[in-house]
Amino acid sequence: MKRFIIAGLFALAAGPGIASDQAVTHPFAGSFDDATFAVENAIVGRGLVIDYVSHTGEMLNRTGEDVGSTKELFEEADIFLFCSAQISRLVMEADPMNIAHCPYGIFVADQAGEVMIGYRTYPEGPMQEVQSLLEGIVQDALQ
Repeated sequence: MKRFIIAGLFALAAGPGIASDQAVTHPFAGSFDDATFAVENAIVGRGLVIDYVSHTGEMLNRTGEDVGSTKELFEEADIFLFCSAQISRLVMEADPMNIAHCPYGIFVADQAGEVMIGYRTYPEGPMQEVQSLLEGIVQDALQ
């Protein structure tokens, strides 16, 4: 699971041309801490439970030298992982292999002082229900 998350964040860091079809991002007018607080509240406010918060930015900063890199990808980056029983059942009844997309994640990242909130894109069809859920949560966090 962590490998998929890390791969997704590397794709985001690679540049807008590569990431534009893999993730939806929204700028956040505030600090990283304010953004993570807003995302957490928006998820919980919908009655959902956060299963795990991956502190991916800390890991990348801590291990960069170990893998021969000096490039700072993010000042900070966290990914909130959670699921929705109702929407998960809906999309998995349509196609049980949609399990591959669960749990769902919303990330908060700070790149050079620019804070963003985002999530990966999902395939057309039933998984658009998940994408709509994520966009709604992000919009709640942005307010």
